[in-house]
Amino acid sequence: MSKIFTQVSTLPTSVENLHTFHTRPDILRRLTMPPLILQVLRDDRTTLSDGEIEFRLWFGPIPVRWLARHMPGPIPTSFKDVQVEGPLAQWEHEHLFEPIAGGAKLTDRITLKHRPGPAGWLTRLLFDGLPLRMLFTYRHWQTRRLLTSRAGQTPSPAAR
Repeated sequence: MSKIFTQVSTLPTSVENLHTFHTRPDILRRLTMPPLILQVLRDDRTTLSDGEIEFRLWFGPIPVRWLARHMPGPIPTSFKDVQVEGPLAQWEHEHLFEPIAGGAKLTDRITLKHRPGPAGWLTRLLFDGLPLRMLFTYRHWQTRRLLTSRAGQTPSPAAR
């Protein structure tokens, strides 16, 4: 059975700034909670809603390989990534950016399903419950911090 996880934050920025922030080439690394290490193996994305990215997450000495396809999300100001290959039976991550009074609402909605038996035990420990809540609390905190600091400003195309 699939489960749905949701994390919502309001941010003092525009939907456009939030979208641009997510296009940064280093954003996955910056949003990965320590002590996890993210290693990008291949990034064929042409936009947030088109292409694939292959990466490895290191949980200490344990590597977890992941291939995700990016595509349009359910609303015009969104995108989603869907696990094509990876540790779970299903992982669909919707990133929704919605304008609200005084800023933007960021919603991460994940539909996930674990594999049966021992193959699903590890993913239940790493990608569910408290660890998943901690990861997305960190990601939203880091998004807010980077968007409101000079370090989080996206360099202009000429500076890249």
